[in-house]
Amino acid sequence: MKKWKFQKYKENKVLYFKIPSFDESGLVKHCFTTRMGGVSRPPYNSMNLGIKTFDNKSNILTNYEIICKTLEIDINNLVVSDQVHKDKILLVDEEHKGNGILYDSKFSEIDALITDKPNISLVTLYADCVPIFILDKKRKIIALAHGGWRGTVKKIAGKVIKRMICDFNTDPRDCIIGIGPSIGKCCYEVDDYVIDIFKSNYENADEFFEDKGNGKYFLDLWNLNKKSLVEVGVPSQNITISNICTKCNNDIFFSYRAGNGQTGRMAAILQLI
Repeated sequence: MKKWKFQKYKENKVLYFKIPSFDESGLVKHCFTTRMGGVSRPPYNSMNLGIKTFDNKSNILTNYEIICKTLEIDINNLVVSDQVHKDKILLVDEEHKGNGILYDSKFSEIDALITDKPNISLVTLYADCVPIFILDKKRKIIALAHGGWRGTVKKIAGKVIKRMICDFNTDPRDCIIGIGPSIGKCCYEVDDYVIDIFKSNYENADEFFEDKGNGKYFLDLWNLNKKSLVEVGVPSQNITISNICTKCNNDIFFSYRAGNGQTGRMAAILQLI
C-alpha cells in the first residue's frame, strides 16, 4: 500500500485532509472533507455536503456551517460548482458568492472553478471522482477541477491550466497541484467502451490501465490527470497525488461505487487568503 501524501487532521469530530505544499505556501485555506463530523443520517452519515442528494437540506446546511467554522471561512463566501462530468470552466468573481449554498445555482454545467479574488471559497463535490487542487503561487490564482472519467478523458485539468495561462498569464512552472482522495486503480473497474475512448485521447494509454480479462480493466485516473497537467507544462515534482482510494476507505469517505449510488458527497474547498 502506498503512503498517503495528504495530511490528516481532526478537530472535534471533523476529519479532513490537507495538502502539505499548499499549507507551506501560506497563501490559501483549503481541505478535502471526509464523511466524519457532520449531522446527516444514513446513508448520508454524516458530513454530507452534496446539495443535490436526497438528504435533509437543513442537515446539509448544518454540515456546511460545521466545516466552515472548522476552516475559519465565511459560509456566505462559498461558491459551489454545478458538476455534470464535462469540461466547462467558470471564472469566479465577487458576484458568485453564495452560489449553490445560500441560493440555487445561477450557473450550470460547471466542472471547474478559477479565481484570483481573496476570500472566495471555491467548492467542488465528490464521491469517487478525482478532485484537482491548483495554486499558482506567483500570481496567486487558485482553481478546482472535478475529474470523473469523462472529465479526465477531456483533459479538464490541463484545460484549467491553459485557461489560467490565457486569462492570468500563469506560468505552469509556478503551479502546485494536489490530486485528492478518489477511487484508485485498485478499485476503478471499467469496460472496453471507456478504454477505447481513452486510447483515442491519450498517447500511451496502455500505461494507465490493467487488463483483467473478459472486457474489464482497472483504470488509473490519478496518473491520467497528472499526465494532462505535465503535458501543459506543470513540472511532475509539483504534483502531489494523495494515494488515498475512497472505495477502499469508505469507512471515512463517501464512495458512489461502495454505496451503490446511495451516498453523500465530500467537498474540495480552496480559498485565497
